Amino acid sequence: MKVGIVSLGCVKNQVDTEEMLSFLKEGGFDFVPDASQAEVLIVNTCGFITSAKEESIDAILEMAELKKTGRCQVLCVTGCLAQRYEQELLDGIPEIDVLTGVSQYPVLPELIRGALKGERASDTTRTKDFNTCGRVLTTPAYSAYVRIAEGCDNRCAYCAIPGIRGGFRSRPLDDILTEMQGLAEKGAREQILIAQDTSRYGQDLKNTSLAGLLGAASAIPGIDWLRVLYCYPDEIDESLIDLMADRPNICRYLDLPLQHASPRLLKRMNRRGDINRTRHLLTYARDRGFALRTTMIVGFPGETQVDVDLLTSFMEEMRFDRLGAFAFSPEEGTPAEKMPGQVPEDVKAGRLEMVMRLQADISLQRNRLRVGSTETLLINRREGGQYIARSQWEAPDSDGIIRLESDNMLKPGDMVKGLITQADTYDLKARMIQGQGGSNESAQ
Repeated sequence: MKVGIVSLGCVKNQVDTEEMLSFLKEGGFDFVPDASQAEVLIVNTCGFITSAKEESIDAILEMAELKKTGRCQVLCVTGCLAQRYEQELLDGIPEIDVLTGVSQYPVLPELIRGALKGERASDTTRTKDFNTCGRVLTTPAYSAYVRIAEGCDNRCAYCAIPGIRGGFRSRPLDDILTEMQGLAEKGAREQILIAQDTSRYGQDLKNTSLAGLLGAASAIPGIDWLRVLYCYPDEIDESLIDLMADRPNICRYLDLPLQHASPRLLKRMNRRGDINRTRHLLTYARDRGFALRTTMIVGFPGETQVDVDLLTSFMEEMRFDRLGAFAFSPEEGTPAEKMPGQVPEDVKAGRLEMVMRLQADISLQRNRLRVGSTETLLINRREGGQYIARSQWEAPDSDGIIRLESDNMLKPGDMVKGLITQADTYDLKARMIQGQGGSNESAQ
C-alpha cells in the first residue's frame, strides 16, 4: 500500500510524523510524495490556535476529495486536532476512516488494515510512555530534531497544549543519547533538542537535568551543532548559559518564548518568573555571545496601551535577534477564553503590525553588526547560483538564511567558513573564504 502524508504544525508534530512513518514502514507500507497516487492518506494535524485549526480542517477536506478523484481508499486524521476534537471530526467529516490522537501511532498500521476491510476506527487514549521506534527523517539527513520530553505542566492561561498532550514527562536519558548517537552515525551533524518545555527536562527523573543532558550529548562524536529550543525563562540560569557557551559544539542560541514583558499581563497569563530576572539573564547570554530569540503575544485580554508600551520598550532594550509575534486567539477550554477585557480584532491587528515593524528595524540593525565577521556556515542547498546556508545563530525554518557565494562545489551538510558581506532585514549574504573544502569543518 502506498501512503501519502501531510504534516502540519510545529517541529514537535514533525517528530510525531517521523515516528509514525517508522511504524508504517515496519508494517510494510511504502510512501509516495504525490497525494493523488496514495492509497492511504494521512493528515497529521495541529490544534494549537484558530489559524492552525483552520489549516488542518482545510487539509483534511482537500485530502477527502481525493477519495473521489484519486486512488485513496483510506483517509486517516491524526495529531493534536484529532486528540482535541475526536467526536466532532468523526461526526462532521464522514470521509475520515481512521482517527488517532498524539500517542497512538503504534496501532496505526492495524487500524488502516481494518479500514481497508470497511472498519471505521478511532483511538485517542493517551499514554505516558514514549514510543520505542526508529525515525523516517523528513528533515535533510544532516539535521534532525530530538524529542526530550512530552506534555506541559505550565498551565498558561491561553494555551490548550496541556489538555492535548497531557502533563510533563521527561524521556529517559539513555534513550535520548542512544537515538542521538544513531542519528550522528547516519550523518546528522546538527541535532536540535525539542519539547513543550525543554528547560524542565529531568525534574521528574533521578540525577539528571537539561544541563546533564547537554553535557552528555555534546560529547557524542559527529554532533557539530547541538541546539536547544523552547526554554522557559524561570528554569534557565547563568550556569546553564555558561555550560552552553563553554562547549564548542553547543550553539550559542537562546530560545526563550517570553509572551510579554508587562508584569501585570504576565500574571494574568499565569506565566511564572520575574521580568527583571529575565532581563538580567538575556543580558548575560548576550554578553556571552548568544543570539536571542523569543515569541510575543499581543491582544491578550486586559492588555492596555501601557502594557504594549512596556513590551515595545523591552524589545528596544533587549534587541532580540529573532522575535516572532502573534495575536491572541481565545482557545476553547482555556481560562483566557472567557476572561473580561477581550481586545477587539482590529486593535490586536494594529498592535501586531506595530510590534513586527519594530522588530524588523531591530533585526536589520542586529544583522548589520555581523557584516565583516567570519562565521561557520552549514550548507542547506544550492539556489539561483548561490548556496543557501545557516550559521549557529539561525535555527532551521524559523529564522533567516545566509546566501553564500562560492566557486567551490559544495553539498548539503558541508560546513565552511564564510565572510558576512551584506545584511538585509532577516537574511544575510556571505562570501566563502577560500582554501577549504567544506565538509570537514567543525562547529565553531
